[in-house]
Amino acid sequence: MKKRALTLIELMIVIVLIGLIGGVVAYNMRGSLDKGRAFKTEQGGVQVYNLLMLAVAEGNSIEKVVSDWEQFIANSGMVKNAEQTCRDGWGQLYTVRLSDKGDDIVVSSTHRGYENKNFS
Repeated sequence: MKKRALTLIELMIVIVLIGLIGGVVAYNMRGSLDKGRAFKTEQGGVQVYNLLMLAVAEGNSIEKVVSDWEQFIANSGMVKNAEQTCRDGWGQLYTVRLSDKGDDIVVSSTHRGYENKNFS
């Protein structure tokens, strides 16, 4: 009865195949991570807008809320981590400004593709 061992060639082929499969999985994960960041950016922008509009509804002037928006988020008591809430999926602070008419708040992200998007 002969024992057959793995040859060096067979072992190298297996390693190459595992590396190839790992590369495909990693490439596909990258797209999923970007989709997750985009989702966090959109949902976080809506949350920031709602919290700031709530501060306006509580009697604060809209100009004060826009100028000191991070402080209003931190003091809202409705978020666990105010620092993370103020950042989009890529870790950049949201941009908060008054609308052109001055009667609404515009929350947008500085990340590519979200510069002019209003999350309200």
